[in-house]
Amino acid sequence: MTDRVAFQCKRYSSPVSPSYIRDFRGAMQGRADRGIFLTTSTFSVEARREAGRERASRVELVDIDALIELLKELQIGVITQTIYVVDQTFFVEYRDTSKT
Repeated sequence: MTDRVAFQCKRYSSPVSPSYIRDFRGAMQGRADRGIFLTTSTFSVEARREAGRERASRVELVDIDALIELLKELQIGVITQTIYVVDQTFFVEYRDTSKT
């Protein structure tokens, strides 16, 4: 079985509203079995509700947090770095308390 998938990507700073999900779903009509809507922001509660509406074309929502996790998981556009942080608790017993 093959699914036809439509994508829409939006670079927004404010949450995506349900009207964008409805418009996307309308554009998918007869062209795709399901859709994936990606954004650099988040989705409003109402947009999430609209995307999950029963008896409507499936629309998966991918917000900035999910997109970052997906890129990390697939190792796309990311690098792994080791960061060293000083453990302050290790040095407590060596602290010169006479100066405080």
